[in-house]
Amino acid sequence: MVTSELLQFMFQYNAWADRRMLDACGALNDEQFTRSLGSSFSSVRDTVVHLYGAEWVWNERFEGRSPASLLSAAGFPDLASIRPKLEQMDQYYIDYVTKLSQQDLDRVVHYKVFTGAEFSNPLWQSLHQLTNHATYHRGQVTTLLRQLGAKPASTDLIMYYRELAAAARA
Repeated sequence: MVTSELLQFMFQYNAWADRRMLDACGALNDEQFTRSLGSSFSSVRDTVVHLYGAEWVWNERFEGRSPASLLSAAGFPDLASIRPKLEQMDQYYIDYVTKLSQQDLDRVVHYKVFTGAEFSNPLWQSLHQLTNHATYHRGQVTTLLRQLGAKPASTDLIMYYRELAAAARA
């Protein structure tokens, strides 16, 4: 069973990993950040905006709304325009899951995807999906950073565990 405590941990990890990814993206100039590299979301910027946009879409669904599309990457011309949005969303989800009871987590969320198809599942499944989805796209950003000659940051979960252990010993 997925608990509020587990989700709190996963969203704290997610925020940590996103910060590391964003810090690594800081080595890019604006042209590199937006350069099309032929990836599934074209550029580093487009991938980061997708990561943020997916978290925004799911929150909309949790609130009973079903957006018709993701956010446009064109609205975010540089890292400085998307970084605070993603950091705010990360903090929002940490705060959000902290307040959830098991009954809240088991609540079935009904929503439409962009094609208009209707789905429903327990809230906890969608929240768990969000952290998994972010991990996948941070991996894509890692590849894109390497293609641009920048050094990616390790965002493996084990690295987070190691940092927590080191901080506990200090």
